[in-house]
Amino acid sequence: MWDSIKVVDSYPDGDQPMAAVLAPLYEDDDGQVRVVLTKRPDSMPTHGGHIAFPGGGPDPADNGPVDTALREAYEEVGIEPAQVEVLGFLPPIDTVEFSLLVVPVVGRVSTPLGLVPSEREVAKVYTPLLSDLADASRWWSIPWNEWEVWYYDLEGDTLWGATARMVRLMVGLEK
Repeated sequence: MWDSIKVVDSYPDGDQPMAAVLAPLYEDDDGQVRVVLTKRPDSMPTHGGHIAFPGGGPDPADNGPVDTALREAYEEVGIEPAQVEVLGFLPPIDTVEFSLLVVPVVGRVSTPLGLVPSEREVAKVYTPLLSDLADASRWWSIPWNEWEVWYYDLEGDTLWGATARMVRLMVGLEK
């Protein structure tokens, strides 16, 4: 499954404000690849209730998107930066709601994970199989303006929006 993950070696550097997320992947006890996603609390000022990868905006001390993604993953779910082997990047996603460019950093995380969700930033943690997310028959879509918006049922919650686009890019369902 590791070979099927679609990443590039670099990201475009531009003038648009950038945020970064970590797409944390790990092998479970059965040797299957899983991904860590979170549900943001409804009380969050932005993206409340959304399913997302750990991530956010840069801090002044961050030296680029990798630093931002690793710092945010540690703050949100306790993934130690030293546990992450950066595999590459997905194409940056321009969020519709905030006109913010998000750089997805894909990383292989060593186990054990020892996830410690931030009470303030994380309402729930999901660890679905990457193979399930790569199954096109499990996705559904609706047209919205000139786009097709993809959805995925994740334990009764809905994965959609920018994170759904990132997941679909990572597993090769979108180009």
